[in-house]
Amino acid sequence: MKIDLNADMGESYGPWVMGDDASLLDIVTSANIACGGHASDPETMFQTLQGAARRGVVIGAHPGYADREGFGRRVIPMQPGQIARMVAAQVGALQGVAALAGATVRYVKPHGALGNLSADDRTVADAIVAAVAALPGDLAVLAISGGALDDAARAAGLRVFPEIFADRAYLPNGRLMPRSQPGAVLHDPDRATARLIRFLETGRIEVAGGDPVALAADSICLHGDTPGALDMARGIRARLEAAGIALAPFLQP
Repeated sequence: MKIDLNADMGESYGPWVMGDDASLLDIVTSANIACGGHASDPETMFQTLQGAARRGVVIGAHPGYADREGFGRRVIPMQPGQIARMVAAQVGALQGVAALAGATVRYVKPHGALGNLSADDRTVADAIVAAVAALPGDLAVLAISGGALDDAARAAGLRVFPEIFADRAYLPNGRLMPRSQPGAVLHDPDRATARLIRFLETGRIEVAGGDPVALAADSICLHGDTPGALDMARGIRARLEAAGIALAPFLQP
């Protein structure tokens, strides 16, 4: 049994620092790098891209709403064409910096509110897919398991890989519990890893207030922007390996 571990990173900008990307890159097998929308800047992109490339970590673009004040976690009303152009501009920017860094962007994973909305709104999902399909590089899509983006990418003939979240609680409909609700973020690596192992064995994720629901996953997301995130990520990786679960990227480096 094997699984990919991905994390959002490159989310600093200017003198403002978010997370410990260097340490996180030693833990994950895939890296979702912010593209200047919800966070990041050209220098942060460059440093993160180089760090990932040196370690053989597979690189993905992490576009989101251009809302740094809200860290991309607020829905910004936009027309589908505007979403497509926003995603294309951000991913294209990361691809440009990657060319300077000697790295290659292999997939796209929408961030925060954009990612959550793309799981529920097929129109938004189609807009993201249109951008990904138009960009060079034969980009794949990393999508919330069971959501509209997963369906839209498959319908367009793109390679798509579903993910689940290690440190987020789930609702009975298979969606993530909103961060505004108590218990939405898990902080205990033992509890989180036990849930992951049960999921990998059964294909069903435990949810709040209901029976486990069936989901598919090629990757597990670890967050790097919550208190204790690095210890959480280290603990989850160590416990998965101790359980005999191999960690490998869903795409070849």
